[in-house]
Amino acid sequence: MKEALDPTPVSTSLSQDGFANRKLIRPVLTRSEHHHAPAPTAERRERTERPERSERSERPNGSAGKKSSPPEQTNAENFYYQKQMQAKTPMVVVLRDGEEIRGVIEWYDKACLKLNRNGGPNLMVYKPAIKYMYKDGER
Repeated sequence: MKEALDPTPVSTSLSQDGFANRKLIRPVLTRSEHHHAPAPTAERRERTERPERSERSERPNGSAGKKSSPPEQTNAENFYYQKQMQAKTPMVVVLRDGEEIRGVIEWYDKACLKLNRNGGPNLMVYKPAIKYMYKDGER
């Protein structure tokens, strides 16, 4: 059935962090039905071995602390608003209470949108009051 695999130590290293006698053990495959590439040579293993612990902890900017947090703003929302403003796309803004407002986005800022409406007054809508929006005619 299964042949026993004899583990062979590949290397032992004493790192600068004080970890002694850490062995990487790789099994020796003796079965002839494996048609893989030849086993890596010692030179190839040295190039592919994992870096020492002190090298891995360094960051490109030189700080070895925590990861930096993701950016607060991706600008995807701003890009969408700019595109709709330039094309003067008629939009439908659905508020949290279910009311639908139709108009063209004139400008926006961090907290609100200004909609120009035909046959009605222009409105400034606070973003937290918006449930979702879509292009007029898509639904």
